[in-house]
Amino acid sequence: MSTQVRLGRWQTAREAMNARWHQLALALFMLIVTLHWVEHIAQVVQVYFLDWKRADAGGVLGMWYPWLTRTEALHYGFAIVMLVGLIVLRPGFTGTSRRWWTAAMWIQVWHHFEHLLLLVQAGTGTRLLDSSVPTTLLQLVIPRVELHMFYNALVFVPMVVAMWYHRKPPADEPHTAVCSCTVRHA
Repeated sequence: MSTQVRLGRWQTAREAMNARWHQLALALFMLIVTLHWVEHIAQVVQVYFLDWKRADAGGVLGMWYPWLTRTEALHYGFAIVMLVGLIVLRPGFTGTSRRWWTAAMWIQVWHHFEHLLLLVQAGTGTRLLDSSVPTTLLQLVIPRVELHMFYNALVFVPMVVAMWYHRKPPADEPHTAVCSCTVRHA
């Protein structure tokens, strides 16, 4: 199969995901994002309300598979899923909603970079500023549990605003979305 045929199929799937399947694709993406939020909220509850040691607070998944939540590959994988989701679903957004979605995407680019930094440190055994564990740039001033809540909120808030404006665009904004997500004013 030629590269052109494969790219054509991908392009067709991406177009469908941003048109007739946009609402479903957004719902599935938000399910993944929400499950990730649950993990981080559980981790905060474990640290602040159950007085668990930070090293033992791995969220819900960490209660069953503690080794998995300690791998940088898991966290990096989620950062990639988030970034790919934001990029792939972006064409379905227009006007005000696209600006908010794009803001979330660029914030996730930085968040992805920080996870890449952690993954490289874990893989090479080198540490940033001689830290005892893989460390991000902002983790030098903000503890990891709080930093991940901050990053997730920083990406999540503009995503929610984007989806709000996508479903209910300002009355003076031209309707250019090709999906069925929009609820137009009567």
